[in-house]
Amino acid sequence: QVQLVESGGGLVQAGGSLRLSCAASGRAFVGYVMSWFRPAPGKDREFVAAITGIGANTNYADSVKGRSTISRDNVKNTVYLQMNSLKAEDTAVYYCAAGALTLGWPTVFRTARSYYHWGQGTQVTVSS
Repeated sequence: QVQLVESGGGLVQAGGSLRLSCAASGRAFVGYVMSWFRPAPGKDREFVAAITGIGANTNYADSVKGRSTISRDNVKNTVYLQMNSLKAEDTAVYYCAAGALTLGWPTVFRTARSYYHWGQGTQVTVSS
């Protein structure tokens, strides 16, 4: 049983920054791949970023690569998404997800079907 609670969203002007947080309850946080997703029109939740259990490997969507950094603190049971140079196109509800590491990194973990724990989302709004 894992519960995820996102925070850190808000209203920011284009070019600004936000740091999203996802706090996890339960044991064995270090054993989970953690990711961030956001909705996309006509699609399932769109992959944003993923990080492996001890943070040794990260993976990013092309749309945020170079502007965002995913990290985790396994003592605090928290994963972060630092978002810089924000664009209006980044406006979305951002969801935190947890999944068990298995074969196929990173390809498998760029799809929402790989995750079985989800947070409630936090709204990011970027004004032009």
